[in-house]
Amino acid sequence: MENIDDFSPEKVSGPPAPPTPPPVKSMDLFMQRSNSFVSKATRDSWDRMFDGAHGADVLIHTDHNGLIYAHSNVIGMASDVIRGMMKQDKRKSHRKSISILGVPHDAVRVFIRFLYSSCYEKQDMEDFAMHLLVLSHVYVVPHLKRVCESEFENILLNKENVIDVFQLALLCDAPRLGLLCHRMILKNFEEVSTSEGWQAMKESHPRLQKELLRSVAYELNSLKQRNRKQKEIQTYTQLYEAMEAFVHICRDGCREIGPTKTETPHVSCGFQACNGLEQLLKHLAGCKLRSIPGGCSRCKRMWQLLELHSRICVDSEQCKVPLCSSLKERMKTQSRKDEKRWKLLVKNLLSTKRIGGSPFFLQAIDVTL
Repeated sequence: MENIDDFSPEKVSGPPAPPTPPPVKSMDLFMQRSNSFVSKATRDSWDRMFDGAHGADVLIHTDHNGLIYAHSNVIGMASDVIRGMMKQDKRKSHRKSISILGVPHDAVRVFIRFLYSSCYEKQDMEDFAMHLLVLSHVYVVPHLKRVCESEFENILLNKENVIDVFQLALLCDAPRLGLLCHRMILKNFEEVSTSEGWQAMKESHPRLQKELLRSVAYELNSLKQRNRKQKEIQTYTQLYEAMEAFVHICRDGCREIGPTKTETPHVSCGFQACNGLEQLLKHLAGCKLRSIPGGCSRCKRMWQLLELHSRICVDSEQCKVPLCSSLKERMKTQSRKDEKRWKLLVKNLLSTKRIGGSPFFLQAIDVTL
């Protein structure tokens, strides 16, 4: 059994997803799958055998002096651990005697009944699922263990019990259930961290509580990085679309600028950036502040876009975009620092959009830093 104090950060922050077990969403579905070749009459016979205790030769002691009668052949075949316990009883009596303590008497009764017929009542599972998970692990009844995991996954797991179930999953070697609990804790941390289960865990297993806090911090940091990366991709995508729109405007003409300008103010165009770029080009042509120190912020933005275009243009000599060839010549006089910055921008732009075979840009460009 895994010690809960040996819980490591690797297990919290990203355990590999275990294989998906067969789903068991209801008692009827479970009965249909597990007893597809057993008639209801046969299952009822097994239940009557357990309830009537006729010919029972095992006495099971439970908490508060509870007693349950069972048949050694049945429960011994269902659990090797129980069979070993019965063999250790050396008393010369017509009945073997074993003890199952630490869980409610009714939970033990549901457990033993399952060993007979692999059946359970829905209400019993809701009341004793945690106890049954522990019993299935301690007495090595994998079939019941899968049922308990599935019931938690599909029905029983909630924000109030997720901390308790998480700790049991670690103790009972139930990795899939542990992963599901971990995801729910991260997703609902504010509510879970105020639950009674969290406070109890903080006192009984402070190391596990610290590891979960580290896991939450790791997840938040990862989310920030993903959001930042998404914003970068969005920015580079917009820049790429602006570069295409430049060529479209200056080569083909659109609305008011270009060789085939039209009188229609709203021409259907596939480039969303087209209208904004036309306005910037018109502003650049007539702006009186662009030559003043400090200049115009809109003109600066336009110059940057024009220079970016010149760095990824296929043939500046034939290009219709203004100043393309002049800006390409100016690259030769730039400092290493500026050149490195521009190459990084071009590299990110091309890798984000994965340009290949574009009619407007180079298919292969030196962006080595």
